[in-house]
Amino acid sequence: MKRDFARATFVLLARLVLGGVFVVASIDKIADPAAFAASIGNYRLVSNEIGLVAATVLPWLELFCGLALVSGIATKGSALLTFIMLILFTAGVASALARGLDISCGCLTQDPSAGRIGWTKLAENGGLLLLSAFLYFVHGIRWSMAGYLDRIREI
Repeated sequence: MKRDFARATFVLLARLVLGGVFVVASIDKIADPAAFAASIGNYRLVSNEIGLVAATVLPWLELFCGLALVSGIATKGSALLTFIMLILFTAGVASALARGLDISCGCLTQDPSAGRIGWTKLAENGGLLLLSAFLYFVHGIRWSMAGYLDRIREI
């Protein structure tokens, strides 16, 4: 019983942390897609056209995945999508570091002076990748909207 409670609590915390990070990360990008497109362009990995499409679509995907994780709806799918996004983000940061670029991450804010890329950003992304993988492989619907809906169906 204690073990189930501890596991459910960790699943909830993982959902809230990962989902919260993605929701917060999406807000500034949605508010200013042009600045986010410029942040993407700073990595020098994709054309301006692809960067603009990514700057338009990606923040909304981050928001929906984050909200789904926080609420506990479609946790497995959202965890998979966040894992894929984090792999791409981490590869971009690693590539920029390897090429010696000194740029702003563009992760949580579009302020060019904030959040420079570095080994710390790679470590942060690694931790978020672990949370994504954990949420994908672990079944835990306690304290989630999915669990609530399952209980309603049983009535």
